[in-house]
Amino acid sequence: MLRCFSSLGCPDASLDETLALARAQGVAGVELRALGGTVDLAAYFTAAYGTPAGLAARLRGEPVRVVALNASLHLAGATPAERAQLAGLAPWADAIGARWLRVFDGGKTADAAEFVDAAETLAWWRDLRREHGWQADVMVETHDSLWTADAIGRFHAALPDVAILWDAHHTWRKGGEDPVATWRAIRAGVVHVHVKDSVPEPSARHPFTYVLPGDGGFPLGPLRAALQADGFAGPVSLEWEKMWHPYLPPLEEALRVAAERGWW
Repeated sequence: MLRCFSSLGCPDASLDETLALARAQGVAGVELRALGGTVDLAAYFTAAYGTPAGLAARLRGEPVRVVALNASLHLAGATPAERAQLAGLAPWADAIGARWLRVFDGGKTADAAEFVDAAETLAWWRDLRREHGWQADVMVETHDSLWTADAIGRFHAALPDVAILWDAHHTWRKGGEDPVATWRAIRAGVVHVHVKDSVPEPSARHPFTYVLPGDGGFPLGPLRAALQADGFAGPVSLEWEKMWHPYLPPLEEALRVAAERGWW
């Protein structure tokens, strides 16, 4: 598996600073969600590098791999602004060889009507992708309603060729499932995994509180063993959500603690 982190953990950092942190911590990849205090990555890249070719030139020879660019689009309930943001990221992803554009599942109930809505958004995306010849494709994060193996399985049955970014913490904390059991049920569609840790104490936005890796109860050891046993070679990314949860310690501390404890 490829150890990564999300730039949500250092949202005010520049791309250079984000990559330098990854190199210093021995992390092989990053997924980009926020840079320079914004989640409008296309605008950030344009201001910093001008064109996709300019960004590609900056990353040429960079040992840290950019594994994904993360958009705000929800497959169920997509807005015109979300669609425009996704379309705007695709040329940048292609220029740097990023395989995936992250989108959210959207919805609240993971039912047939929401899956029809998601399918319509996906059809729009595929038509646009084909028209432009883009190589990057979407992966869907299990974020809004796809918390359990059953919900993910029903989604995958309705849209069988959609790649899944599995938020394993949400399965455990919100879905109440053993992530190892969930992994065994959904592994065929998963290309990327998010991990983090928490305790069951309310915070400003959730009925739980994110904590340093190993300070909570997330069973990453057994999950990591299951991923390795199955030969999973995709990114396993620490999604340190400091942008949304300012109470969190710096990402550098989280990465150091995770390494010292052999958590990750």
